[in-house]
Amino acid sequence: MKGLLIKDLRLMKVQKNFFFIFIVIAIGMGAFSYNISFMVGFLSFVLSLFTLSTISYDEFDNGNAFLFTLPISRTSYTAEKYCLALLLGGGSWIFASILAVIFGILNNTADFSEIAMTALAILPVLIVIQSVMIPFQLKYGGEKGRIALIGALGLLFIVGIAFVKIAEMLGIDIIKVIDNLPMVSMGVMAAIIFFAVVIILFISVKISISIMKCKEF
Repeated sequence: MKGLLIKDLRLMKVQKNFFFIFIVIAIGMGAFSYNISFMVGFLSFVLSLFTLSTISYDEFDNGNAFLFTLPISRTSYTAEKYCLALLLGGGSWIFASILAVIFGILNNTADFSEIAMTALAILPVLIVIQSVMIPFQLKYGGEKGRIALIGALGLLFIVGIAFVKIAEMLGIDIIKVIDNLPMVSMGVMAAIIFFAVVIILFISVKISISIMKCKEF
């Protein structure tokens, strides 16, 4: 796995100009906007998506056929992509959070509790998005993968709207139901979110391994 990580990091080194561009954009957001929470989300999501570009590079010009002649398994290949995604996502998330604190101090708008809450809310969403995108990328490739992902998200959106409409037809006020739910402590809520994200990530890894084992090169 170490060799695969080195390979992907060297591939991304070729794209270093894109990294610099996105970092400059994020710095501009922090310098000229008081909404620094968007900067944290933007930088974390965009930089973590470079994992998908490494999958595209591997597939380019039938590269996987050569790659799997090396002493690596499809399971280790899949696990490495998730490790890379978590490294990129976690690293960019930490970097963006530090930038948010710095610009909050410089702009005299530093609310450390708000920055911390925003950053902690973004992290599980980031991991879930990675967990959804990697299997699609492995299954359908670059262009088809993006189309399939958009279709899946669109279907999820339609299901959500249909659920709300059906609830309205049955006379159920969803907002009131949510408001009447018993309050739980922040610690319990954080633990629930943590375990939910771990389960989603685990299922995603299993699906991706199954996809890789079934692929022919």
